[in-house]
Amino acid sequence: MMLCAAALLAAACSRTVDGTALPASGGGPNTSGVSVDRVLLDQSRMQAIAGADEHLTIIPSMDGSAPVDIDTLAKVAPPECRFVYADTATFGPDIETFHKTTFQYPPRGGLISEGAAAYRDIGTAHHAFDALVATVRRCADSSAGPGYVGSWNADERSLETRPGDCGRNYLLKAVVLVEVTFCGFPESVPAMVITNIAANVPG
Repeated sequence: MMLCAAALLAAACSRTVDGTALPASGGGPNTSGVSVDRVLLDQSRMQAIAGADEHLTIIPSMDGSAPVDIDTLAKVAPPECRFVYADTATFGPDIETFHKTTFQYPPRGGLISEGAAAYRDIGTAHHAFDALVATVRRCADSSAGPGYVGSWNADERSLETRPGDCGRNYLLKAVVLVEVTFCGFPESVPAMVITNIAANVPG
């Protein structure tokens, strides 16, 4: 199984293996003014975009407001590629609010997740995105890069990685960094998901 698929499948059971769910982000006032819960798509919208039916459902253990690090996999990954298994490495330490939901679609053997992190201001959000791009570049340039990142491209506000038939899409809009990861779906699906999420981000 390809590494991306392994990462998503491991995430799906990270509550019963050595995954670490960190405390809910923030704790103080939400100065970003953005509710990430309202930014993400609900199950019916995700089903419609994916061209799926009622068999596309949320994995209950993978719907939460705390970043999750899958420690058992992160520890054996090259340091520069550990972000694949660690939300804290992907989104950074300055998150104000966070939500991530993973959906499964057994008829196609598909998995797709949507995540959003809000930061206190645009500068902090841009710093988190720039740090992620730098991390992906380091991983891609390493000997392990083809398996963890594959082909990739980035511009000032978007990032895509394609290890095999799986992938990750990121988009920065205002104070929100959006992530969509997928396996078993055509690339048009995550592209539409991230576009629809972005449309819900104020600004």
